[in-house]
Amino acid sequence: MAGRATERPPTAPRERVRFYLLDHKTLLGRAIDVALLLLNLVFVGVFVAQTYDISAGTRDALWSLEVGIAAIFVVEYVLRLYGAENRVAEFFDPYTVVDLLSVLPTIVAALTVGPLVGVNVGFLRVVRAIRVLRFYRFTRDEEFFFGTVSAGALRAMKFLLTVLVIFFVASGLFYSAEAAANPGVDNFGDAFYYMVVALTTVGFGDIVPMTVAGRWVTVAGILAAIVLVPWQAGKIVKAWTSEGRVDVTCPNCGLTGHDPDASHCKACGSVIYQEYESSE
Repeated sequence: MAGRATERPPTAPRERVRFYLLDHKTLLGRAIDVALLLLNLVFVGVFVAQTYDISAGTRDALWSLEVGIAAIFVVEYVLRLYGAENRVAEFFDPYTVVDLLSVLPTIVAALTVGPLVGVNVGFLRVVRAIRVLRFYRFTRDEEFFFGTVSAGALRAMKFLLTVLVIFFVASGLFYSAEAAANPGVDNFGDAFYYMVVALTTVGFGDIVPMTVAGRWVTVAGILAAIVLVPWQAGKIVKAWTSEGRVDVTCPNCGLTGHDPDASHCKACGSVIYQEYESSE
């Protein structure tokens, strides 16, 4: 759902739903943002907690909490489709697809086989790790419930989130692949420790993958870190180096982005004669 909400809530039900799902300024809009952020944190925390050795009563309580939060996210998903100006575009929007995939394993298990921890539904257990991707929706633009951040700060947030997502998703997939076969992987913390050591190329060797799936998860995690982290860092560096540049194209070589007071192209020396105000 593209675009930003205006400051005055509309009266039509569909537009009103869209407004409050996008709004960051009204009291209700901020409350929705904060509630969704906290529910995302709890949703991810439940997944992590369920990998530890806990009592049956605690496990049942966590499962009930997971189903309840998933049900809220399903309502959010339906409301986003309902309020969207273009529902087809909203349905295929990457953020919306992630929203659906993050809750689908819990909903399917709740309607069919019961708690995921006690059954052998490997695919559903694996997909649960991607629920952390929901946090990307909060970095869609510079406006947040606490105010507006700069474009540079937003890029830095996306960079840090990308690093955390790679570690978390890789750890979740590695745990799902190795928990039953690897004596060194008893919980999510063990898997997270291994992935941090592996992706930072330290390689202590105290935990090694025992399954084929675990090896491929490690390879995929390392490749993702090699590709995505420099890509995000490069965007930040490019933005820093391009600050203060003027979007003028050299007619001779086609170079764009010149200094504000440049009269000649720095690449080929052709005259470009930018207009600028003197500081004197």
